Amino acid sequence: MTFKTPIDRLPTSSNKWNKYAERDILPLWVADMDFTSPPSVIAALQERVAHGVFGYTDPPASLFEAVQTYAAKHYGWQIEADWIVWLPGLVQGINLACRAVGEPGDAVVTATPVYPPFLRAPGLAGRELIKVPLVDRDEDWGWDFAAFDAAIPPNAKLLLLCHPHNPVGRAWRKDELEQILAIAKKHDLLVCSDEIHCDLLLDADLKHTPFASLDPDFAARTITLLAPSKTWNLAGLGCAFAVIPDAALRARCRRETLGLTPSVNLLGYTAAEAAYRDDGKWLAELLATLRGNRELLREWFAQSSKLKITLPEATYLAWIDARAIDPINPLPIFEAHGVGLSDGRDFGLPGYVRLNFGCPRVLLEKALQRMEPLR
Repeated sequence: MTFKTPIDRLPTSSNKWNKYAERDILPLWVADMDFTSPPSVIAALQERVAHGVFGYTDPPASLFEAVQTYAAKHYGWQIEADWIVWLPGLVQGINLACRAVGEPGDAVVTATPVYPPFLRAPGLAGRELIKVPLVDRDEDWGWDFAAFDAAIPPNAKLLLLCHPHNPVGRAWRKDELEQILAIAKKHDLLVCSDEIHCDLLLDADLKHTPFASLDPDFAARTITLLAPSKTWNLAGLGCAFAVIPDAALRARCRRETLGLTPSVNLLGYTAAEAAYRDDGKWLAELLATLRGNRELLREWFAQSSKLKITLPEATYLAWIDARAIDPINPLPIFEAHGVGLSDGRDFGLPGYVRLNFGCPRVLLEKALQRMEPLR
């Protein structure tokens, strides 16, 4: 019943649901799911709360071990405990990378459309943003590697990689990652790879390859950003981490946090460890639910003459080309029909919207019914 029964989130000051609290609009926008977290996580939190003392807390050694064991088991990636830098969120990690690599005036490269903080963080750090468009190959987005290579200026120091990619939902294959690696080597770039959605692989034959695992020598020029928040629906607990193999780069990143970035709260640590130690049954049921919702979207959009959907290989986010409805800002039209989506302009691509299908099927069906006049 965990994934079938709608849960009333309005009394919880949910960011997702508060946006339309006074309007009859179903929120399918920001990337958190309308599902309860795994029972093991809830039990661990209840046990910690029952202790009753909530003072300053260090990340426990058992949490480092849980992350290391999980990475080895699921990605074949061996990481050292001292490579891990705990952060209150992945967005902070993106901003830290932009500040720790290079100097003001240097360039940061990323592929668009992309998760909005990728587009904001370079400017906040006094860096130049270089956007390289991905190519829509008939509902299968990919790289134009020649254009990517040609777009990198001499002052570029950092590549922000989204892997799997948000919002187009691609899980980059090893051969694609190796081409990105070759270009990064050619231009002497450091790569910050956001891999927060890497456990949400919807195609059964996919396996996540951490970018940092491709080349042991190049790993020293990588920052890998991870968190349990998307997979196990823990975003509100504020726990993420960076894996930074190089000691000097790690020290620069830590220095950028001083006095600005708070420590992870103790319940975030507790939930993260329970998630990484979970037996996997909850996650398997979640993935089955998301695959079912994705199939529902596939069938619905196949009958649409106006809307074109990119169904993700990973994530619970669908990317919709709505330029036939409005080439610049179709979002208000969806809202007028009672469905709240994410604005494609925030991702660098006007005329598109992003739909979060991490919700009970009945809610998604209701949203599609409301969208019927638009297809």
